[in-house]
Amino acid sequence: MLGASPASAKVTLALLPPGTSVEELAAAGLSPGLMSAGLGSVPAEQTYLDIGQGNRVFDSLYDAPLTPAPVPLNRPLRDRGLIERGRSAPAEIEPGLLAATLAAGHRSFAVRAPAPGRLPALVAGLRGGDLLIAIERPPPAKGGALAIGIAGRGFGGNLTSDSTRLDGYVLSTDVAPTILRRLGLAIPASMSGQPIRSEGSVDPAAVVDLGERLAVVSERRGPVIGLSLLAWLLVLGLTAALSRGALARPGVRVVGLAIVYLPLVLLALALPQPGQTVEMLATMLLAPALAALTLALAGGYRALAVAAALTVLAYAVDAVAGSPLTALSLLGPNPGLGVRFYGIGNELEALLTVLVVAGTGAWLSGFAPRLAPRRCAVAFLAVGLLAAFVFAAGRFGADVGAAIVLPVGAAVAAALVTGQRRRAPLLVVALPLAVLALLALIDLLSGANAHLTRSVLDAGGLGDLADVAQRRLQLSAHSFSRPIVFVFLPLIAILAALAVARRDRLRAWLDGRPALGAGLAGALVATVVGTLANDSGALVLEIGAAYLLVFAGFAWAEAGR
Repeated sequence: MLGASPASAKVTLALLPPGTSVEELAAAGLSPGLMSAGLGSVPAEQTYLDIGQGNRVFDSLYDAPLTPAPVPLNRPLRDRGLIERGRSAPAEIEPGLLAATLAAGHRSFAVRAPAPGRLPALVAGLRGGDLLIAIERPPPAKGGALAIGIAGRGFGGNLTSDSTRLDGYVLSTDVAPTILRRLGLAIPASMSGQPIRSEGSVDPAAVVDLGERLAVVSERRGPVIGLSLLAWLLVLGLTAALSRGALARPGVRVVGLAIVYLPLVLLALALPQPGQTVEMLATMLLAPALAALTLALAGGYRALAVAAALTVLAYAVDAVAGSPLTALSLLGPNPGLGVRFYGIGNELEALLTVLVVAGTGAWLSGFAPRLAPRRCAVAFLAVGLLAAFVFAAGRFGADVGAAIVLPVGAAVAAALVTGQRRRAPLLVVALPLAVLALLALIDLLSGANAHLTRSVLDAGGLGDLADVAQRRLQLSAHSFSRPIVFVFLPLIAILAALAVARRDRLRAWLDGRPALGAGLAGALVATVVGTLANDSGALVLEIGAAYLLVFAGFAWAEAGR
């Protein structure tokens, strides 16, 4: 751990040639790691700005595009255009904040550009609290990260920070807090980065393996998930056609459960980290196999409940364990964007919301169909609040959205299953606020230092909270501009219109299953709320709608028994 250093401590930032490897840094005596260079693919100037300000936002949130200009790291920033651009963002972005803080504290650090071969000599020359930070010059290769190494007192393993909680991975915004802490200066509240530290032993091979896996997660999602879904739907269509509809309902059950099991299979495959072809084939085969096995052992809504419960439980256990597999799975936080590297991301929030709320309804319908409405309501609330704690607490899932959507869904389901519609609005508003307050207290007491703590609890006032809200709304609106959204939105609109027009038929499918109907309604409301409140609203809508369709399809299949 890093502590306060003597006033005589010297810090050197070495900018190395592109292509410098993690192995070279480790061989020179530095603790190795990889550094995310920005939010998405950014030019070198943005990486230097992020290092100097200790904070970052998406390029789309700035009012002006970035123009190529020299960005000093250890000298005050004089470029008015860059300063005004930073101030335009809905966040505490202060370009040159590191240099300004050092100047106010009468401290400084050196920036050098040595050849990699000079690193051993620089390491050998460190004395006392001296620190050497070596970074490969940005930008990194597509989908990759920059090599980084640190040498000095307190460093002896692979690099990490509270920003990533990944052994071997840090952010560009973590560099400034690391320098300030080593020089004994207070870290400004507007810096979102966290001081870098080392853990374990030096293992450059593990760092390289981690980087290779994270580099392919984003580009592999489409082929593995998309082609698997396409294959299952094609087989379902062919089966239904060849059997003249006789096998349509059984086929819908199998495909529906395969989609429910899909996140579980992807989580399990994060352990061996196979190549793309193997991961695709394993996903295509394992999920339907689990679906068929579950139907054979349980059948009906019990099978749907078991599949949902196993998938949710697997991610809950992994979240409590520190998300070692979630971070590497294809449905984990998107490392390509450089936003999150632990806990659950927006993709999982969207699908887990449906699996938790509607899955509870399926469990009550399958295993306790005669349970009294009040007890069903208690079950919805208990499961929803427990899931919110696991997936939203900073020490576990660290997803603030889960603290909102899961209580909302549980509250709606509880109100509907008991017929207490008048009290539903009060419960829907009060429950998420209570959960957020409780989680805030837990995060403060446990020192979780997660997104809720840094973005909301550490906000300097109503103005900062307004910036957080504005930033999320702008990003949510931007998420609807993706080309693929123009394909899915009309489809979702058509399905919604059909659901309204054929609502009597939907009720018939759920006849005698009030808990399942309440669970589906709760999941629907939670999905809508998540779409409006999330910074990836379009993604939440797409995934939530898809899983709601799976549950509706399963209900149709069961209605034909």
